[in-house]
Order: sequence, then structure tokens, then C-alpha cells
Amino acid sequence: MRGADFPQLDPAAAPARGLTDWLTAEVRAAVLDGRLAAGDRLPATRALAGDLGIARGVVVEAYQRLVDEGLVAARTGSGTVVLPRSVAAPARPAVDTPAGPVRLPLPTNRPAAEGEIDLSPGVPDLAAFPRAAWLRAERAVLRDASAADLGYGDPRGSARLRGELAGWLGRTRGLRVAPEQVLVVSGVAQALALLAQTLRSRGADSVGVEDPGSRGAREEFAHWGLRPVGVPVDADGLVVEGMPAVPAVMVTPAHQFPTGVVLSPGRRRELLAWARDGGGLVIEDDYDAEHRYDRAPVPALQPSAPEHVAHTGSTSKTLAPGMRLGWLVAPSSLDADLVAAKHASDLGSPALPQLVLAELLRSGEHDRHLRLVRGRQRARRDALVTALAQHLPGAVVSGVAAGLHVLITFPGSDADDVELASSVRNAGVVVHPLCWHRMTPGDPGLVLGYAANAPDRLRTAIERLADAQPRRPRR
Repeated sequence: MRGADFPQLDPAAAPARGLTDWLTAEVRAAVLDGRLAAGDRLPATRALAGDLGIARGVVVEAYQRLVDEGLVAARTGSGTVVLPRSVAAPARPAVDTPAGPVRLPLPTNRPAAEGEIDLSPGVPDLAAFPRAAWLRAERAVLRDASAADLGYGDPRGSARLRGELAGWLGRTRGLRVAPEQVLVVSGVAQALALLAQTLRSRGADSVGVEDPGSRGAREEFAHWGLRPVGVPVDADGLVVEGMPAVPAVMVTPAHQFPTGVVLSPGRRRELLAWARDGGGLVIEDDYDAEHRYDRAPVPALQPSAPEHVAHTGSTSKTLAPGMRLGWLVAPSSLDADLVAAKHASDLGSPALPQLVLAELLRSGEHDRHLRLVRGRQRARRDALVTALAQHLPGAVVSGVAAGLHVLITFPGSDADDVELASSVRNAGVVVHPLCWHRMTPGDPGLVLGYAANAPDRLRTAIERLADAQPRRPRR
């Protein structure tokens, strides 16, 4: 008789095939139902394999999946331990209002419940946060930081970080900027807020936005007094021809949210010509530019028209949204007003995280982390796309070459994607209906994020989703 007291595992109950899935599910259930509490240590992989009479590789893989899900952590000298369960903040009263890819602190339909698989877009792989590298960099910063480094400082941000960002943006995104041109912000959300305030103070009352596009971005602009005006998106990205008369337009050219298309070379030329000829501003959210798998890097717009493009990005998808670190490179004509708005908003971003990020960029740890995460995300993307092909062959899947989400649509269906998302949620999977991110009607669809879940969880999610397929096609 073989078995393990941890947590009453009986290999006789395991299926003939799929031992890794079984072991992962058993330990996950023990964590979720409280049998394993925060701080509990999992048995050594060799010991548990011996108890169960299975290959050690099965246990190693199961533990890695649990690490990927953020349920346990492997710690040097302490083995693999159960992490504290995060408690979701209660939803605000206004339900059914999702945050868009800019990670705005807007209400959601409700937090993911225990046991649900959350496929919300914009959620990164938080379990992959480079804790060890961050700790080493933080120690180095605290050892070397001067007293002045911890003061209020320049509202534009730490000179050290702005210098590293200028170099990194040049190497990876093609921007040719001096450190003085970089404004450190607390994510893309603040960049949009500062731009909206500046444009509003200069008489603007509207802004063009992609349709479909980020609902969170639309609501951010509206909060600051700019009326969002939808601009259609097709297979080549933003449709510039016939664009309404607006003083600025926001685009996600590297990986459009939520369709995943890339702004084509022809459309890029049209958009920049629109900006130059009419003096308009292009707000470039460099969304998902770092996460690409099956295509060459897409250059940023900003180098082609630096006096007409405001380029913004953040570490929310590469490190973690809780870091609240981002950057804004805007035309020089807007610099003074943007810095004044930033100073009035918060006097400047937190000093220590800026210095730590600067050290990660300087040492190359940030780039090494990106390469590691890209490999993990490719495996998750592949698992999701394979499961969709198997269980939802009638759905059209797009946006798979890059990013951390895919879009599935059901052309010709009379399904209501809000009802579909609700049905899927009742089956234990959280997704975004496409209509949340539309301003005009269109085919029903779902936006699925895959970054935060291991491959086996993604396969389970798609199996559940398949049970709530759209209703009969239109006749």
C-alpha cells in the first residue's frame, strides 16, 4: 500500500494516465479549501515520489505548475511552501464595468471567486515576478543610495531611472530620446490622465479611440473631460481614412486591444500624415510590445514623428501592476504642462521602486526576466489555442502572435456575448465579453487572457467554456 499523509494522497485514486494533472489538482484543492495553510511546507519532491511510488519528475512538474499559479513558492533553504491567499478587494457598487488593458482602478463585475479560473485580459503572470532579482537590486540600491535620492526630487522622476529608460527604449523600441524627455509615471493610466488634463487645458473636448478598444481608456478620458469618439478598427488596425475631427487619437499599434492586429505600414503612414498635416496628437500606448512569439518586433511610432506622438508604456505586464511604474515620452511642446500636472498630482513617483527598476535595467536582469517570461507565455498561448481548436472549432481566434490575450469571435451567431460570459462564469471561468470594449455593435466574442494560468488550467477553462457555446447561427 502506497500513499502520503500529505494531504492524504492515495495513488490508487489516480487515473491510469495524467498523473501530473491529478497530483496538481489534489494539492491545489488542499490549498484552496484550507487543508494546507500559508507557510506549510510541501514534502521534498524525492520523498513524495517515493511515498506515492511515482516518478520524481511528475512531482517536480506538479510543483512547478503550482508555482506558476501563485499558490506555492520554492524558496532556497525552505523548500516549497504554501503562499498566503490574496484577498480580492470588494467590487465597487457600479457592477458590469470592467477595467481595460491600461489597468485602471475601475469597478469590475465582481472579483474572481475561490476556485474560479480567471481569464480576464490584462492580468499578468504575477507568480513569475523576479523576487530574487528585485531583492538583490533593492539591497544594492539601499547600500548605495544617498540621502538626496530619498527626497522629493524631480517630479519627472529619478534621473537614474530616466537615463536607463532612455537607453532601454532606444535599444528595444527605437526611440531616440534624452533622459530629460522621459517622464516617470505610475502606469499608463496616469499617463493618459496627465495627457487628458493637458489637452483639456488647451481647449480640447474630445479624443479619438479605437473601436473596439480599451473601455478603461475611454472612461479615463471621459473622467478628465474628453469625450471619446470611436474610430473603427479592421484587419490593418485603426481606419484613418474618414477619421472624425478630433485633436488627438489613442492607438495600440504593436498589438491592438482587443483584436490583436498590428497597425499596418500603410496605416502608420496615414496616421502620421494626419498628425503632421492637422497638428493632431497621436497617443501611442505601447501595449504588449514586449510579448511577441511568432513575429518580428514592431517598431514604435514615436521615432517617426516625435513632435506629434506621445509614447507611453509600463512595467505592469512585464513585472507586476502593483509596482505602479511607467513612462511617458511626449512632444516637447507638452513637456512643461505635463510635468506641472504630474507635480500637482503626486509630487513625483516613489523613489525606491524607481531606483530598483533602474538597477534591473542596468544589470540586464530586466531583459533576462523578459526572455524567461516570454517562453512561459508562449507555452500557455499554445495550450490555449490548441484547446480552442479542439473544443471550439467554430470560433474565429485572433491576436495569437503576440500579447497575453486572444480574441475569439462567433461570426454569424445570434449569441449575446454578455449572456455567454455569464454562463461561462457560472461554470467557473471569468472572461470579458467583447461588447464591453465596443462602442458600436458587431459580432459576439470573448476576450481571453492566458498569462496568469498554467497550461492545464487553461485546458480546463476551455473545456468549460465549450459547454456554453453560442446559440444557433442566424438564418
